[in-house]
Amino acid sequence: MNDSSWGAPQSADYVGEWRPAPDQGPVPAGPAYGEREAEQTRPMPIVPDAGRDDAEDRDRDDRGAARPSGPLFRPEMPQEPMSAPPPPPEKKKAGRDLRAAIGVGVGLGAVVAASLFFWKPAFVGVVVVAVVVGLWELTSRLEERKGIKAPLVPLAVGGAAMVVAGYSRGAEGAWIAMALTALAVLVWRMTEPPEGYLKDVTAGVFAAFYVPFLATFVALLLAADDGPWRVLTFLLLTVVSDTGAYAVGWRFGKHKLAPRISPGKTREGLFGAVSFAMVAGALCMQFLIDDGQWWQGLLLGFAVAASATLGDLGESMIKRDLGIKDMGTLLPGHGGIMDRLDSLLPTAPVVWLLLVLFVGS
Repeated sequence: MNDSSWGAPQSADYVGEWRPAPDQGPVPAGPAYGEREAEQTRPMPIVPDAGRDDAEDRDRDDRGAARPSGPLFRPEMPQEPMSAPPPPPEKKKAGRDLRAAIGVGVGLGAVVAASLFFWKPAFVGVVVVAVVVGLWELTSRLEERKGIKAPLVPLAVGGAAMVVAGYSRGAEGAWIAMALTALAVLVWRMTEPPEGYLKDVTAGVFAAFYVPFLATFVALLLAADDGPWRVLTFLLLTVVSDTGAYAVGWRFGKHKLAPRISPGKTREGLFGAVSFAMVAGALCMQFLIDDGQWWQGLLLGFAVAASATLGDLGESMIKRDLGIKDMGTLLPGHGGIMDRLDSLLPTAPVVWLLLVLFVGS
């Protein structure tokens, strides 16, 4: 390899063919100069300017001088870029906006407390509004995702009537209103073409039972003499159960409870729900419910944790079938009204029944 490839400097007298400089004599010869030295000092052929290596020109122009060569100099090898340090592990984050969720929860709690303890009919109105909005969310998602047109008008009117009848007439009035609502759904759907009639009325009767009829048991709780405290116990135990499941499951959850239905729920979360609800139940029965006993609260808390979890899984099954995450977007940080009623609705009849058994109606 000749030195030109390493950018070695050329003599100023190098023009055309090789010859010694004027002040130099003939090239010495002898044993001091072997074949290797003669080979190294052999003149390089004349290379026309037009054929000069462009890379050499650019290299010389860029540096202004040739790069030295020889055994003391080594070619600059490209260095491999230093690998960036691995990013720190991400902290476990909650699935929702906690600030918005807490703010909305506090606001809803204030509305419920104000209507519950100042004027009972006002709380009945809050339940009616929640039922109507929940029916609207459920029927809208059914139509959007499955093409099922459950008639909203008879459901909304019948649902409001169920809640009011349950508060004013008791369980008998609620059952009568439920039957009339189902009949109204069947008749209302007859005004449209028969295609899809069966699935539409089936979904309508299901919606009537799932939302307003189960919510009627909240009105039955309210109708008792200590109704506000019974409703407060029902709400507190359900919220505490959900909070315990969330807190323990988020911190310690490793074993999935029902991965095919709700991948986020864990067995550790269920343990947290049961533990929190049983403690809260004992306190509520001892201090809030007339003639209540703490051991009754333990049973009540256990039952609430079980029904709330099943209710949550039930709606998760519906949402998974529909291919959606939330039923709505009305409540920031929570989703829709139905996303808050999922554990409350099936828990209401459980709490009503156990309180009737423990302390009467």
